[in-house]
Amino acid sequence: MRPARRRDARGLKYIVIAALMAAAAVLAIDWARQKRRHRSRPRIDRSVESALGRPATTAIDIVELIRGADEVESPEDSLGGIYDAVDDALDFRSWRPKVAAGVEVKVFEFAHADDYALISTPEHNEFFELEVWEGELIPLMDGSRTVDELIVERLTADGALDAASVAGLVEMLRIKGMLEPRSVQLPPLIRARLVPASGGRLKLREFAKTMRIGWDGAEAFTQAMYRIGFRWLFRPSGVAVCAVLAIAGFAALISIAVSGRFELELRTAPQETVILLGLSFVLTAFHELGHALVLVHYDRRVISSGFMIFFAAPAFYVDASDGQMLDRRQRVIQSFGGPWAELVLAGAASLMLFAFPSAGFAPLLYRFAVVNYFVIFENLIPLLRLDGYWILTDLLNDPDLRGRSLSFIQHDLWRKLFRREHIGLRDTGLALYGIVGLAYTIFSFWVALFFWQLIFGEIVAELWRDGWFTRFLLLLLVLAFAGPLIRGALDAGRAGWRRLKASVNRVRFRLETSWRIEAAQLIDDLPVFDDLPEELLNDLAGRVRLRTVPPGRAVFEQGDRPDAMYVVRSGELAVEDVDAETGDARTLRTLERGDGFGELGLVDMAPRAATVRATTNAELFEVDKPTFDRLLADAIDAPTFAPTLAAYARIRALPPFVHLPIDQIAAVLERGEWRAYPPAELVITQGEPGDRFYVIESGQTDVIRDDEVITTLGAGAFFGELALLNDAPRNASVVTRTPTQVFTLDKDGFDRIVADDLGTARPDEQRRRDMEH
Repeated sequence: MRPARRRDARGLKYIVIAALMAAAAVLAIDWARQKRRHRSRPRIDRSVESALGRPATTAIDIVELIRGADEVESPEDSLGGIYDAVDDALDFRSWRPKVAAGVEVKVFEFAHADDYALISTPEHNEFFELEVWEGELIPLMDGSRTVDELIVERLTADGALDAASVAGLVEMLRIKGMLEPRSVQLPPLIRARLVPASGGRLKLREFAKTMRIGWDGAEAFTQAMYRIGFRWLFRPSGVAVCAVLAIAGFAALISIAVSGRFELELRTAPQETVILLGLSFVLTAFHELGHALVLVHYDRRVISSGFMIFFAAPAFYVDASDGQMLDRRQRVIQSFGGPWAELVLAGAASLMLFAFPSAGFAPLLYRFAVVNYFVIFENLIPLLRLDGYWILTDLLNDPDLRGRSLSFIQHDLWRKLFRREHIGLRDTGLALYGIVGLAYTIFSFWVALFFWQLIFGEIVAELWRDGWFTRFLLLLLVLAFAGPLIRGALDAGRAGWRRLKASVNRVRFRLETSWRIEAAQLIDDLPVFDDLPEELLNDLAGRVRLRTVPPGRAVFEQGDRPDAMYVVRSGELAVEDVDAETGDARTLRTLERGDGFGELGLVDMAPRAATVRATTNAELFEVDKPTFDRLLADAIDAPTFAPTLAAYARIRALPPFVHLPIDQIAAVLERGEWRAYPPAELVITQGEPGDRFYVIESGQTDVIRDDEVITTLGAGAFFGELALLNDAPRNASVVTRTPTQVFTLDKDGFDRIVADDLGTARPDEQRRRDMEH
């Protein structure tokens, strides 16, 4: 046995040396090509010098030469014809965005998770998760509506005057090349020109960074395989034949195993081990082909395929991200396609073994079948993010089952146990799934280490004993195959470091006065606490606490009793309105540095009206209720502040303004007013110029167009926005049906809210989604 091990170790050494030599050859060839390209590259400074007739030695000289050669003077009171046209063309609010051909949007609804929409780029190689309203708004971007009109559509559909979100969505689509005309993605082009590299070097670089090598020809290969004959397997007759092979083969293997004729122990290792691993790779390739064929069958793309190191083991993969656009039933079939292919092939191997039990290859075939049925079983267990997990989540219509269960165990479970709150059946299921999933993950790591030691332990020992050169090769192998584990350990270390740093910061916060001054300044900058006395701020600075909130954790939840107010020091948090019946959450607004929240709840001690949850690592300055009552309550209750707080709360209760930060609510109060109308009072008249925006707090009104009542509006509804955004006459009259209380905002205030939203809108890239098998 020892000579065989040594021969195998020596063979592995030669394989590693050959791989290193191939990589060195690729790098040398690529270096020579780059040198040749660099010598033949044109000199832009000499080209500009020749064209302008003046020497240019630096980039600044070139810019000055071009600027001096093309000076244009325009009238003082006008930008000039072409400049006016450019200025009009750059008016964002009048732009008419049009979705590019090939972009696909689909809205998904779930029973136990938040609904979302998914959008793909025209090439279907990138997918981004959107909110439902965004997915419903995108089909309206057909080139016929301006951004202002899209804001009206959003306002009409959800009752939210949220220009920033609409503008951010449009800008994100433009940046990602999903709008016409499609924008050129400059960063990758610049990188490709500045650092040109051959295909071989790019593949090596990709493997070094991601532990994978992709194959862009997987789509064409899968299409060819499907046309050649695999499409027959999707017909009822083909499915029936495959089912017979799978069932009969499994029954045959059970019969053989019961007979005790074969054993799992390896008698002729390591040769048999190498053959067994080779057969397993073939089976894995067919597993991935099964996933890919289902995608092609449902007219979806196979984005890429290739080889990767997965948990220190070599494996194949298929990027099946386009399968996310399938219907739920089709997604289940797509996830089952890989295990189904393995079941059929393992069944065929078992039947061959049953037919030829005395053949020389029979013991090896038995071990192959047993190992692969174990792999199939493990793949279908829905505790890891493998095929069985995706099948279960689609059957339960819960796409983030594992994430929600782990988050519940980490945060909500302990809070409920500590407070002795009721834990329902749904929470119990999440807790059990998360705990069992964590235990099984640990068990899977142990099994993987056991099999690696069983298969490769002796080979590794021989390499270590063979000398310094083989030890160096062994180190390279460990770094290559254990790369994902090493990166995982580094990520865990960074997470632990962040927690340690947060703890240290809390201690430093108690000792350093600069942080306390920062907290007091941020609190003083809040509109409701304007111009607080210096002695009060000094006292407040000594009582503020620093709180760190990780992503996904709630600062407080809707319905909780108020016990503190907060100011954001760093990070981002989302204010969520949670549906009491379904549990679905709708994000109302985002909080950033300097934003305060929770102060209004401490004034009237009403239950929290919304949930505030961290979306990134966040640091908060916390003022508990006793400190608030002692230092800030008197200032808020003072005549200067009490009406302001009441007015803030009243405005924020109106649906169109619920997402606005407190400084914009101040602008709304400044430019608006409350009005009371008796029944049968004319509020606006059809055909007149629009000058105000109206939101109904209580009562009912009739909308009348051409002497015909077209609808009735009640509390929370609004009207008048079309005339303001489109700068057009009123298209209908509004008459009160009952005594009605409305808040009305003038045109300047309305435009200011929209303009401020558009000015602060950021093209936040939505959460990217992908799926690999």
